[in-house]
Amino acid sequence: MTKIFLAGATGMLGSKIAEDLRRHGALVRALVRPQTSRGDAARALAGRGVEIVEGSVLDSVERLARVVEDSEVIISAVQGGDEVVTQGQVNLLRAAEKAGVPRMIPSDFAIDLFRLDYGDNVFLDHRKKADEAFGDSHVQPTSVLVGAFIEVMTAPFIEMIDWDRGTFSYWGDGDQPCDFTTVADTAAYTAAVALDPGTAGRPVRVAGDVLSMKEFHAAVERGSGHRLELHNQGSVEDLAAEIRRRKAVSASPTGYVALQYAWAMVSGKAKLDPLDNARYPRVRPTGVAEFARQYARQRT
Repeated sequence: MTKIFLAGATGMLGSKIAEDLRRHGALVRALVRPQTSRGDAARALAGRGVEIVEGSVLDSVERLARVVEDSEVIISAVQGGDEVVTQGQVNLLRAAEKAGVPRMIPSDFAIDLFRLDYGDNVFLDHRKKADEAFGDSHVQPTSVLVGAFIEVMTAPFIEMIDWDRGTFSYWGDGDQPCDFTTVADTAAYTAAVALDPGTAGRPVRVAGDVLSMKEFHAAVERGSGHRLELHNQGSVEDLAAEIRRRKAVSASPTGYVALQYAWAMVSGKAKLDPLDNARYPRVRPTGVAEFARQYARQRT
């Protein structure tokens, strides 16, 4: 059985990765921070047969090397700022080197950050910095790139759908294809990639749905049964100007980073191409219309 080491296992994505790995027979050891190791999420992992190890990606490389020993793959599903996502993941990489772990899946579950320049997205910059550390390493990375989480695109954070007002707002011409995947399908693809040594050393690009913003709007209306009035916020250039305006007045990146994700998508700069969906036929992803149908049932 494949032995997997998983960091970020109690998070929304990490817990689903652990569940999918166990379902397919992998042995999973999860790094869980001491303050959460006795919580409900950690107990649920243990109940699925996951081995729990207390610690943090910010621990010393020497300690991390001991806990990742004998693993065939390290998966990082950590979230956070520069310290965790950059330094923490580099710590994991150095531990993998020290312990002789051959493969690692970094926490790159997003649009194609390799096509972005530094400054295009403040959060993805942290991931780009961590990924650069693989350049002089014998550990082979496989980034799983999935586009945007459908859950995020339908939430207030992204400033697109206002369910209460019945509006759908977008930037650009609305015709640029974009990539969307649910969290559950991202976990399923990640588990499949972890169990597939043929992907070592290259990114894997997968998407649950590929739609323009106009098509996304139509799919949400069709699935949810709710009419959402289309509002065009302006061109891609207008969006770039709005990002600059917000950066100048925001106290933190949360004031503008959602728009940076939107710009990378509607400009086409971070489009996933080519897609590797056919490599994993067992994963039958949920499209936007079906997600909206399920979401609407939960709201009623």
